[in-house]
Amino acid sequence: MIDDEGNQVGILPPYEALKMAREKNLDLVEISPTATPPVCRIMDYGKFLYQQEKKEREAKKHQKQIVVKEVKFRINVDDHDYETKKNHVLRFLDDGDKVKATIFFRGREMTRTNLGRQILERLIKDIGEKGIVEFRPRQEGNTLHAILAPKKAGTEKPAQPAQNRVRPA
Repeated sequence: MIDDEGNQVGILPPYEALKMAREKNLDLVEISPTATPPVCRIMDYGKFLYQQEKKEREAKKHQKQIVVKEVKFRINVDDHDYETKKNHVLRFLDDGDKVKATIFFRGREMTRTNLGRQILERLIKDIGEKGIVEFRPRQEGNTLHAILAPKKAGTEKPAQPAQNRVRPA
């Protein structure tokens, strides 16, 4: 057991620990229930909950939210439209978002799924070093889609200092 000032009191029976906590108008909080014997602390339980919530909020602030953006193509896409959508994909990847490239087939277009695959393969080739392919193009019903993810920033940085290094003479 740990008292309200952070000093270790030792191993006490539960009723004695509760008695000590009540004398100080505080609560007995079980900190580590899996330890043998379980670790308890005398503290204000409301304050404990507030601090836990504060830690969780702070941790949530520093998390990176992964967003999946979708770009839709058609099998008869024009070159200019393709370039525009490819630029959107590149911008999304630069922002750190994942991209789902989708081709939707209607009616008789289902017989020409190879054209859709060619468009997605062309997109993957054009993106090249800017991103990585998380899922190769695959057919699900009447849609064909591929998922692209941004290239990890950590993998590129160690290579750059090695190139700029000057050899001693």
